[in-house]
Amino acid sequence: MANGQDDKHDDSAIPESSDVSDMGTLYNLARKAMKASIPIYLELARKSRAFSAVESGHVQTIEEKSLLLGGIGSSLDPTFVSPQEVVNEWERMRAVPFEIEPAITRGVYLRLRTMAEQLVDELERTTQGFQVFDALYIVQHPYMLPILQRLAGISSKADLKKRIGNASDAVISAVAARKLADILQQRQPSRSINHAQLLQGIEPTLEGIVRDLVGRVLLEDIVTNALDEAGIPYKRESEYSHLEGAIYSFRAGYVIPDEKHPKAFIEVRKSSSRHASLYAKDKLFSAINWKGKTKDLLAILVVDGPWTAETLRVLATVYEYVIPLHAVAEMAQIVAAYLRGDKTKLKWLVTFVVEPAQIAPEEDTI
Repeated sequence: MANGQDDKHDDSAIPESSDVSDMGTLYNLARKAMKASIPIYLELARKSRAFSAVESGHVQTIEEKSLLLGGIGSSLDPTFVSPQEVVNEWERMRAVPFEIEPAITRGVYLRLRTMAEQLVDELERTTQGFQVFDALYIVQHPYMLPILQRLAGISSKADLKKRIGNASDAVISAVAARKLADILQQRQPSRSINHAQLLQGIEPTLEGIVRDLVGRVLLEDIVTNALDEAGIPYKRESEYSHLEGAIYSFRAGYVIPDEKHPKAFIEVRKSSSRHASLYAKDKLFSAINWKGKTKDLLAILVVDGPWTAETLRVLATVYEYVIPLHAVAEMAQIVAAYLRGDKTKLKWLVTFVVEPAQIAPEEDTI
């Protein structure tokens, strides 16, 4: 069964090598940095009781300081402040809600900017100050593509494909590399851009990478980490075809332990104040549909963002547990207890049957 536990630690460590070629692409580094931040975040949430009682002992490392300061939107630099100064800042801003997304992404941005600067340094040395461009070097160093694209004045992926063909920061063909080298050689970017301007120019690329990761993987990675730590078997949405429902069959974010013998499912949803009602209706019917088919199915909804209190109360009339993202470690323990046989965790039974109408034919009165 695919559940992610075998490769739990396969790419969570951030490379420490000074050789930028060992680090892979900017996207991969951001992905690794984000994954490495998640267990730190979960542990900090546990120690501080969901960031309600922060102490200096909780924020000893730069990563812990960065998480807390990012979560409250503080401008303090985690590199230059003491643990007590971080606590003082948290106390000063206690009315500010802690936000998970900036908490995690702040450290990711720092790592990305550091790597981007290393890449620019290497490229500047290799190309003699952005003057001499070699196609073979481009083929052998595809992770330089975002920077080379900026130097070439190519603003979009569509334009890049139009001018040199298919290319990515993972692989660049010899033909595409030659076309790109020719563009750069003709353009001579050293005449119009310097080191600092180049770093500033690739900032939108870094922001796009982090936005993409937040939208696609951040919330579910936090849930996955909690389930792995608790040793709970599961399948993610991409790992199975469907979970059978009373009306129709489709996939939940997580099914536990699998879709053949489901005991629980988990949905993860970030909302906004404008869309909370729409999301709630979708998630309510999903739970009714699945629980109507499997009577002892535990339903859990993990939420983030500005849901309204009334919406969450309604969701809790069908889901056994409606849990904020910062409490996923406790959620995992609830699931583990249910799998061990604790039936008190099951709160709702849904009786949902659709049958053909039995209508007696009308008697012929003629």
